[in-house]
Amino acid sequence: MTTLIEPTQAITPDFAAIKQRQQAAWSSGDYAVVGTTLQIVGENLAEAADVRAGERVLDVAAGNGNATLAAARRFAQVVSTDYAPSLLDKGRARAQAEGLAVEFRTADVEDLPFDDAVFDVTLSTFGSMFAPDHERTASEMLRVTHSGGRIGLASWTPDSFIGRLFKVMGAHVAPPAGVKPPSLWGSEEHLQALFGAQASHIQCQRRVFNFRYASPAHFVQVFRDYYGPTHKAFAALDATGQRALERDLHALMDAMNAAGATSLVVPSHYLEAVITKR
Repeated sequence: MTTLIEPTQAITPDFAAIKQRQQAAWSSGDYAVVGTTLQIVGENLAEAADVRAGERVLDVAAGNGNATLAAARRFAQVVSTDYAPSLLDKGRARAQAEGLAVEFRTADVEDLPFDDAVFDVTLSTFGSMFAPDHERTASEMLRVTHSGGRIGLASWTPDSFIGRLFKVMGAHVAPPAGVKPPSLWGSEEHLQALFGAQASHIQCQRRVFNFRYASPAHFVQVFRDYYGPTHKAFAALDATGQRALERDLHALMDAMNAAGATSLVVPSHYLEAVITKR
């Protein structure tokens, strides 16, 4: 007797529902507490993308505005966007404190409310990579950037500390079925697949950001309280599950801590990419 095995059907993600949950996650906690520590990444990206005075710059999935502020400090005309208004409020307060003129607009990177080819530079630091539909996200960033313009991206690599942190969290709280991992954006091959057909040049460089905290316990507490995805992961677990997740996060940091017993310094690789649109 022959047993027929039904072919496995690909899961079609419900992007609208996934995005709604993501928006709730990033709006929870207070991402700015973590985000401001990453400012150096925005400064490096603005230099890599050669942001110049007077250029029209779009920051997508801007969070609390690291790339936004970096571009504005270079006297560009900056529009800062995110689908979480609470994050834009943090960026707006930072810009006002520095006297920087920035336009802030609530917008989804997968459906940008701008005409075609209106920006000289489009930037994103650890933002666009978390949009669930990778192809649509890349298409929108390309659409609003004019020919010869640049798209600058900073994305955690699959083997990075943050890439591994999301794998640890995913072992306790399953990620949405059928959605590609965000860390794929930290792969040159994936960027080539997403942008290559409309790019005249893609320049990539692996960089390192060092997470600096007092201890593994301090890191876990900050991320549990303020970093949306971690905040939501803990909230989804019962007390036993929370202890297990905390234990596994501690084990990851113990394995990657470069500072010894005195404090916590964890290097995390990311890919800095500048894509020149054909």
